[in-house]
Amino acid sequence: MGEAGTGREAVEQARAARPDVILMDVRMPVMDGIEATRRITGSAATAGVRVLILTTFDLDEYVYSALRAGASGFLLKSTLPGDLLTAIRVIAAGDALLAPSVTRRLVEEFARKPRAAAPARPGPPDLSAVTAREREVLALIASGLSNTEIATQLGISPATTKTHVGHLLTKLDARDRVHLVILAYQAGIATAG
Repeated sequence: MGEAGTGREAVEQARAARPDVILMDVRMPVMDGIEATRRITGSAATAGVRVLILTTFDLDEYVYSALRAGASGFLLKSTLPGDLLTAIRVIAAGDALLAPSVTRRLVEEFARKPRAAAPARPGPPDLSAVTAREREVLALIASGLSNTEIATQLGISPATTKTHVGHLLTKLDARDRVHLVILAYQAGIATAG
């Protein structure tokens, strides 16, 4: 455990301690939390360190910047303590998590933009290595289902679902479920509505 007063200190402590999860404020002196997140998630020295952004500001600009910087989650500081602990566990387990209000706006914004204007990789992702069952799982992830819900819908075990999710993360070089959702939309596997 550690505490940093500036974004630069957060980057230094992440390199020294290599924590599983960092709770990062957006507004920090010297270097803001978005830039600190970008440096932490983009460095080989801190590979595997996951960042959960906490802020009092529910602004789309912060959400999009945080996700582009590699954050695995985005919550408001008004989040209840029990929910914050759950979020930390979710992020530590390799999943992504967004505040409900943020998720709704993110999906609406992503669906509203023309395909050519969507950020990330140029062109649709290469799905040639993805099996038909993995495509089904990817579509269900994009619709917002949990592993348990996917397992129930497909008639497979939760462990098998988790295996498919792991394969998708590896094959598509995705860092988390949020990234898989973005790739599903880019590939046309998921559509708004």
